[in-house]
Amino acid sequence: MRLFTGIAIGAEVLDALEQTMRELRPLAPLNWSPMENLHITSKFIGEWPEQRLGELKAALEGIHAPAAFPVTIARFGYLPNPHHPRMLFVDVQAGPELSNLARQIEDALVPLGVAREDRPYTPHITLARIGNNSIRAVREHIANMKNLDFGTFQATEFHLYLSTPRSGGSGSVYKALATFPLGSHA
Repeated sequence: MRLFTGIAIGAEVLDALEQTMRELRPLAPLNWSPMENLHITSKFIGEWPEQRLGELKAALEGIHAPAAFPVTIARFGYLPNPHHPRMLFVDVQAGPELSNLARQIEDALVPLGVAREDRPYTPHITLARIGNNSIRAVREHIANMKNLDFGTFQATEFHLYLSTPRSGGSGSVYKALATFPLGSHA
């Protein structure tokens, strides 16, 4: 099973993102993320044996998660960079609580054999994978947008997600396997 941890996006922010994606989708034949898959990844775990799922959940339950905190979604970006984009994303702005949560999740999973990230944690929401497609029309539309703020929501929990490939190779389906409230202390 392929797993990751993440935070679901608040309904009002999701509505604002959906409206924007409706405007952007017709402009380029990108691999657009389904709305139900939008999330903020806190830790990519990768392949995990199903028989060890309980061990993983126990490690995540033992985290001294921060209290609930606000998360603001605003502005667009391109990875790895704007000159050679492979992915279109929206930026996630949160206080130190989000980075602290990601670090605690990573610290809890290292003893189970989950490798540490070799890159700094950069929270974002992936809107589309670009590949070799032209995104000129998308860039122009974004440059003319008046409001690049999609709103703020209160993060109150994080989830352990299962990622299952869709048939036909068109992305994955994400399913929350477990939910961990923020502010809980084991």
